[in-house]
Amino acid sequence: MFLDVVDLKDFYTTALGGVVRPILSEHLRTLWPNVSGDRLLGLGFATPYLGAFAGEADRAIAFMPATQGAISWPPGGPTAAALVVEDMLPLPDGSVDRVLLIHALEMVHDPAAVLREVWRVLSPGGRMLAVVPNRRGLWARVDTSPFGYGRPFSRRQLTNLLRESMFSPSAWDQALYMMPVQKQHFLRSGSRWEAVGARLWGAFAGVIMVEATKHFYQGAPVLRRVRAFEPIRPVLLPAPAGLPTPH
Repeated sequence: MFLDVVDLKDFYTTALGGVVRPILSEHLRTLWPNVSGDRLLGLGFATPYLGAFAGEADRAIAFMPATQGAISWPPGGPTAAALVVEDMLPLPDGSVDRVLLIHALEMVHDPAAVLREVWRVLSPGGRMLAVVPNRRGLWARVDTSPFGYGRPFSRRQLTNLLRESMFSPSAWDQALYMMPVQKQHFLRSGSRWEAVGARLWGAFAGVIMVEATKHFYQGAPVLRRVRAFEPIRPVLLPAPAGLPTPH
C-alpha cells in the first residue's frame, strides 16, 4: 500500500511529523552542507526538506509522482512543483546538479527505473541523496508514519540497486532511533533517543540515507532518454527561442 500526497502532507502537521522533520533535516544538512549555486531537484515528497536548501541553491524544484499526487510549493510564491511520471522526468539530460529522493524509492513500483532516470537528468559529477525506510528498523513495521508504507531496504539491497543503476555510493548515514509513536512523553525526549540509539542500536535506525554519484563506464541509457524526454517536454520546458515548437 502506498500513500498519497494528502497523507504525506498531513503527517508533517502531526506532533510526530514535527519531530521527524528537524531530525532528518539536520542529517541532510550534514551530508550536504553547501549547495550554493547548484540546481536542486526534489523527487517524491521532498517539500518539507527542500526549503532548507532553496534559498542557497541556484534553483530548487519539486517533482511529485503521478501515483502520489502533487501540492503547490513553495507557499506564498510562484509554484516550483509539478506532477510527473517518476521514470519520465520532463528535464533535459544533465540539467540538475543534485537530486533529493525522500518518500520516493519505497513508494514506486520500479525503483531501478526511477534511479536510471535520475542518472539521466544529473549533470556529470552530480549527486543523488536518497532517504529510505530501514528494513531492520521499527519504523518500517508500524503505520504511524510514511516510513511504514511501501518497500523498505537493507543497506546491501540499496547498494546493489544503486550499482545496477550506475551510481556509486559515496556517503552513508542513519536516523530515527526514537519510537514511532505520537505520545507526548516520547516526543519530548526524541533528541535524547536519537543520541542514545546511535550509540547502542545503530543497526535498527528508522531510515537509511545514502549519497551517491553517477558514473559513466557502463554507458548512457539511450532508450530511456528517448522515451522520457520528448513526450512531456512542453509541460515544463518551452522550446528555446529560434527553434520550432514541437507539435
